[in-house]
Amino acid sequence: MSQKRTFRIGTGAGFSSDRLDPAIDLVKRGQLDTIIFECVGERTLAFGHRDRAADPGLGYNALLETRLRALLPLCQAHGTRLITNMGVANPDAAAQLAVRIAQELGLNGLRIAAVTGDDVRTLIHDESPLHEPSCTVAETGRSILGANAYLGADAIIPALEDDAHVVITGRVADPSLFLAPIMHHFNWTTDDWTRLGAGTLVGHLMECAAQVTGGYFADPGYKSVPNLAYVGFPLAEVCADGTAVITKLTDTGGIVSSQTVKEQMLYEVHNPAAYLTPDVSADFSTVNVSEAGADRVQVSNASGTARPDQLKVTVAFDGGYLAEAEVSYAGPGAVDRAALAGAIVKDRINKVHGIQTSCRTDLIGLNALHQIETESAPNIQDVRLRAALRTNEYDAAQALLWEVEALLCCGPAGGGGYRGHIEPSVLTYSTFVKRDQVTPEIEILSV
Repeated sequence: MSQKRTFRIGTGAGFSSDRLDPAIDLVKRGQLDTIIFECVGERTLAFGHRDRAADPGLGYNALLETRLRALLPLCQAHGTRLITNMGVANPDAAAQLAVRIAQELGLNGLRIAAVTGDDVRTLIHDESPLHEPSCTVAETGRSILGANAYLGADAIIPALEDDAHVVITGRVADPSLFLAPIMHHFNWTTDDWTRLGAGTLVGHLMECAAQVTGGYFADPGYKSVPNLAYVGFPLAEVCADGTAVITKLTDTGGIVSSQTVKEQMLYEVHNPAAYLTPDVSADFSTVNVSEAGADRVQVSNASGTARPDQLKVTVAFDGGYLAEAEVSYAGPGAVDRAALAGAIVKDRINKVHGIQTSCRTDLIGLNALHQIETESAPNIQDVRLRAALRTNEYDAAQALLWEVEALLCCGPAGGGGYRGHIEPSVLTYSTFVKRDQVTPEIEILSV
């Protein structure tokens, strides 16, 4: 491929449930070489494993079919490659679904790649050390749903070399989804650490979609974002040396400024001088950020050093049941009545039902986030009690709902608006495996 032409890459989604209309607009008007749908987080992956366990044909993103039906015809018409991790815990099934959709839509000549190899469940055992928290698998006391390594760009590039139009992966590091097509287009080598660091910066800026174009940024009175209801998703114009301009389509909402770019650059980065990915130890500490026009920001001077010898792994566990129940109190003394209601629930869960698992209560509107003492509460007259319990026993979960609903007659005055539900939950922890223990694989399906 040419090493001279600017490479145009866009973001179609920044998380599993992101909007669809900005992606459609990008493919129609963005003159994109590639569009990326980044849709996997740790909990998303865990839920994918849970879904696949219930049905071996599932485990991929719930919006995969909707997105592909909308985007495949447009991508083929505009010559835009689509890369996504919407395969989640079952990339093979996702690729087969993509083939069926393409056939139904009469899209001939498509090559669809499934990238696997991130499933490393066989490498995880009872004595495997976990991080955050620091314990072994056995010490969690929970059963494993799945374990997936964060693959890098090198897992995707062979599919691009095989002329895949659609690439569907499982767990791939977020910036690697973007780095792979950039590397392929410019023929960067896998040890060109400076350029890989620059490409990783582009991927990191783009991976969360609207977060770099004004989404998750607006704060009325401090940071204004025009027409946020119709925020446009970002596209990057990447040069052969890794320098890039981050921008968005004209006539879309949002804003691309040095501030939106800087905030996203630092997002989830513990050490800007050593941002560890499967591809490179990226260095963002010397990056230059400069505005190059309306909604156009140039980023340059990122670098990097050799990639880590290990790959991060997300281990997903069965979290049992999560029970949540809520009831509201209003008027004078609402906070005191809600606090009394919470204390009653905790007392009865422990003494009447004999449940020793910790029950959490929050007063939404007062201390659900910051846990302030009710004694120092402002004069709030509208508050909602939330009680929550995580347990392996369904009967214990049901007991929580029972006790909160019983407050409507047995609790403090003025309670109302009860709601409660029980749902399966998951937990995720991290560990590491040696890179040479993980072997990515690619299967090409033709339509």
